[in-house]
Amino acid sequence: MAKPATKELLKKVRKIQIASRKVVDELLGGEYKSVFKGRGMEFDEVREYQPGDEVRTIDWNVTARTGKPFVKRFIEEREQLLFFVIDLSGSGNFGTAGITKNEMAAELCGLLAFSAIQNNDRVGLLVFTDEVELFIPPDKGEMHALYIIREILGFEPRRRGTSISTALKYLNKMIKRRCILFLISDFLDSHYETTLRHTAHRHDLIAVTLTDPHELQLPSAGLVELLDSETGETRLIDTASSAARAHFKKVVAAQKEETKMLFNQLRIDQINLRTDQNYLQDLIQFFKSRERGLIR
Repeated sequence: MAKPATKELLKKVRKIQIASRKVVDELLGGEYKSVFKGRGMEFDEVREYQPGDEVRTIDWNVTARTGKPFVKRFIEEREQLLFFVIDLSGSGNFGTAGITKNEMAAELCGLLAFSAIQNNDRVGLLVFTDEVELFIPPDKGEMHALYIIREILGFEPRRRGTSISTALKYLNKMIKRRCILFLISDFLDSHYETTLRHTAHRHDLIAVTLTDPHELQLPSAGLVELLDSETGETRLIDTASSAARAHFKKVVAAQKEETKMLFNQLRIDQINLRTDQNYLQDLIQFFKSRERGLIR
């Protein structure tokens, strides 16, 4: 559930609003529009053939079934649907570079949400841990974008675990039309490959991986008790040991490489963001690369 709208929370929302507007107006708005174009004409209905209708619009299946000529009617599809699926499990509260992964997720969604509403697209949100904790149906407008940012920043999850599969199954059940889907997580999870494959087939799925530098390599700080924020388990590690640090680095690198290979195999576009780096430049580079067809 979301926290009450305290002054501190509203101040954070306002800060993201101001920063997002500036970035969208100066840098990101055009990139978003170029990459996420509308799909052109969309099927609406069939109706009986009238003199003057083009023969190529005849729906031959309906015509054969009814014995009368019917044509397909199309309407121009202008708007798109942008959906954020955000992992706010316990590990998202971690951050050693002045910002947590969850806070970075909120800022990222702010940028993308304001880019979307500037393009008259609708934006929705799904927050998950090891269950779906919040679903906000897609809508338009700046107030809706601010509502989404506030919910992300102020959300207090009931649970601490992670289930990407549960979240994607829920989204696929709720959203029938194809959408642009940003799956934002640290991907510290397993057994979600099948659901991920199905979702990538149905939607334009983009995986955003959030990482803190201390999750990649342990500092040399002597005996340290590490807490797993999702399971509550603790483990005492001698970080002064080069062998222990090397083992930790090797295990993390293997997990990251396995996730990357999965995305590549399923042809899912990826954005890798770190809490200690300028994620805006990474986001703009992603848009430029995608527009040039260098990814996907």
